[in-house]
Amino acid sequence: MDSSIHGYVDEGFEKVRTAFENNFRLNLEYGAACTIYYKGKKVVDLWGGYSDFKARIPWLEDTIVPVFSTTKGISSLAIAHAVSNKYFSYDDKVADVWKAFAQNGKEDITIRQLLSHQAGLCALDRMIDEKIIENAEILSDLLAVQKPEWTPGDKQGYHCWNLGWYQSELIRKSDPQKRTLGRYFKQEIADVLGLDFYIGLPDNIDAEKIATLKSFSKALMPIKMPLGLVLSFFNPKSIVSRAMGNPKFLLNHHNLNDRKYQKLEIGSGNGIGNARSIAKLYNEFVTGGKNLNISQSVLQALEEKPVLPRIDTKDLVLHLEIPFSLGFMKPCKALPFGSSSSAYGFWGAGGSCGFADPETEVAYSYVMNKMGGEMFSDPREKSIRDAFYDCI
Repeated sequence: MDSSIHGYVDEGFEKVRTAFENNFRLNLEYGAACTIYYKGKKVVDLWGGYSDFKARIPWLEDTIVPVFSTTKGISSLAIAHAVSNKYFSYDDKVADVWKAFAQNGKEDITIRQLLSHQAGLCALDRMIDEKIIENAEILSDLLAVQKPEWTPGDKQGYHCWNLGWYQSELIRKSDPQKRTLGRYFKQEIADVLGLDFYIGLPDNIDAEKIATLKSFSKALMPIKMPLGLVLSFFNPKSIVSRAMGNPKFLLNHHNLNDRKYQKLEIGSGNGIGNARSIAKLYNEFVTGGKNLNISQSVLQALEEKPVLPRIDTKDLVLHLEIPFSLGFMKPCKALPFGSSSSAYGFWGAGGSCGFADPETEVAYSYVMNKMGGEMFSDPREKSIRDAFYDCI
């Protein structure tokens, strides 16, 4: 593929540029970007290829792209900011913040359990669409009445789309300005740090700035994803189908190229931004959180080992053993990342990711528009990450 690689790497990190370039040489990429901070300094900032492969529109320095569940990490950093502001604590009950939540067996669910995908709220009984998502009050009522799928804290099941809306309600119910998650993130975090990242894309963003996604082939799914997960998609009553298939428009990843969906606030998977902004935000937390006034107790909590479910640690939706803590993925056999258990971050469908590695003071992000079929740790991204850790 004819493409140009732009940006820079500091001396000593040439292997990272080589790995990034190799993905294009091997025709594995359409367009991509990677930014890495090390000990507070941006040592890698690369981009290249095409934001629109068919139209041959180049990927520019300020190109942004949908990053799916990589958004969960960003939303969870916003929650960490709210905890630092004493809106609530991780061990508070959700119902202490949001009174209407205390029904149908949810009275004692803690915020920690909710953020760890242990609340049993991975599915909604009612199908929702963009009109419901746009109406915070209607969506809030639907979330509040939902009955858990299991006794909260006993098991774990990936809250694929719902988690971001529950997070938004935590902020909306505790914030004096009653802001949604997307508005809170923009005003309290993105504007302060100068981030080009959005949870709910504003109308004033130029369409040419947004990279066009190329969805992965459905034929890859049986090969790249756990068999139990794939087979469950064929049963509309399964917990997998109910968790991942509502709202239906999100089953088609190509829909996130549509502006009417990009503008929706979906804190679990509709963030749009660039690698530079994701890495800069994680770097803020890695380097002490002074610009955002993040408390030391919150920074320590993010680094701690996860509190696992009481009965079954295998995720009922993902069909994998993967620990979550305070809204983040933590290093494990299925997804080894960082240099110790203190690392935290999130991977999105197709291959994008962002994470913090406090032990080595690393903040890392990779984004792309050609979606791969791996569940986590796409080979393109992993080759870059491995090259970086070889350098340090």
